[in-house]
Amino acid sequence: MNKSLIAAGSLLTLMIASCSKDDVIEQPVATPEISISNISSESSVAQGDTLYFKAKASEGSTLSWSVDGTPASVTDSVFKFVSVKLGAHTIGVTASKSDKQSSAQTEVTVYGKYRNGTFILNEGNMTSENGSLTFISTKGVVTDSAYFKANGTFLGNVAQDLFINNNKMYIISQNGKTNAVGSGFENDGMLIVANAETLKKEAAYNEELTVLRWPTHVAVLNEQNIFLRDNNGIYRFNATTKVLTFIKGSRSAAKLTMAVSNNKVFVAAGTKVYVVEADKDTLTVAIDMKASVSGVVKASDGNVWVSTTTAPAKISKINYRDYSLIKANEISAGAVGAGFGATPGITAKGDTLYFSNATTRIFRHIFTSNSTEFMVDAKTMVEDAGIVYNNIAVHPVTGEVYLNTIKGYGLNYLVNNISVFNFSSGTKLSANYKNYTNFPAGIFFTDGFK
Repeated sequence: MNKSLIAAGSLLTLMIASCSKDDVIEQPVATPEISISNISSESSVAQGDTLYFKAKASEGSTLSWSVDGTPASVTDSVFKFVSVKLGAHTIGVTASKSDKQSSAQTEVTVYGKYRNGTFILNEGNMTSENGSLTFISTKGVVTDSAYFKANGTFLGNVAQDLFINNNKMYIISQNGKTNAVGSGFENDGMLIVANAETLKKEAAYNEELTVLRWPTHVAVLNEQNIFLRDNNGIYRFNATTKVLTFIKGSRSAAKLTMAVSNNKVFVAAGTKVYVVEADKDTLTVAIDMKASVSGVVKASDGNVWVSTTTAPAKISKINYRDYSLIKANEISAGAVGAGFGATPGITAKGDTLYFSNATTRIFRHIFTSNSTEFMVDAKTMVEDAGIVYNNIAVHPVTGEVYLNTIKGYGLNYLVNNISVFNFSSGTKLSANYKNYTNFPAGIFFTDGFK
């Protein structure tokens, strides 16, 4: 009886102990938190350039990234995005923890590599090579032979001028498809149309332009109004109908860059400036400057700058509406000639103009105050700056002045410089790109066509 009581007591004690013990209740695992931030603070990027994204997730989470729904082999908190595919892309990141997941995403746009930057158009050595394009990105990265890299073919022989309109780049070459003697390199011809962002060729015109004699410049209002200058004068080419029409009265058109403003083309011609409008086969007007014109450049307010060299040399501003003279300043120092080249004797940002007469001596003219000052002789800062090949150009946004020089003729042209000067406070050589040009025909800023 005692043993039974003892056993029963032990059982009761065990049951009481079991009931008094705290029950373990398993808590549900929370869905991990996740967010994504753009470290680069840019929502768009050029082909081949990089954007960085950073994920912030709950502690202990495993991360996985994706682009447009396709998994990327990255598990770090920082994701490096690089793409050559144009258009919108979705960057996603997923945080996983104990079979729970949450995701975040953001959008980014990839645009063409060549949308923003500076082009140097190269004539090339006509006896051994065709034209080419050198591109300098806004970050200072140089792409040599950009057109060839985009297409696997060359520009025409002796490339002369380019123009950007409606996201298309138009490039004119003096000798067209006539290949450099002995080069063996096929080229795409006289007038080439390429995508302005990617440089992919969209069209090439040769047989349609056989009447042209040594064409040198191009200016575009639209696809039906592509204006070409050659030794005979100005022609209007319609890329839709393939019809080339001579502009009556334009035979004195000078071998200088044409300016486009407010759907009109302004052309240097001896002592005059011709004005040509869309769909017209005759000149609208010939503005008499009463002095030899060395440059015609669009002003930032839509009016037109004109430089004249006949003593006294002047820089004038012409009203684009009624072609009246707004103001003319006499130049007290330096010379506003175009030299032997085919680019304007002046270049402008706002009311600040620069000129060098195709020499290494750079001058600045402030139009509103009618003041001119010598800025620098590039030879004192740039090694082997022997010959200036075509005129200087000022960036329409940064205000930096670009200068192309070669060491000399013969094989010395292979030693060359693209020099960038900053005159915002004193004189500074902000960049110098060595040995990228081949007889540079001109400097072209994408911002100058916007």
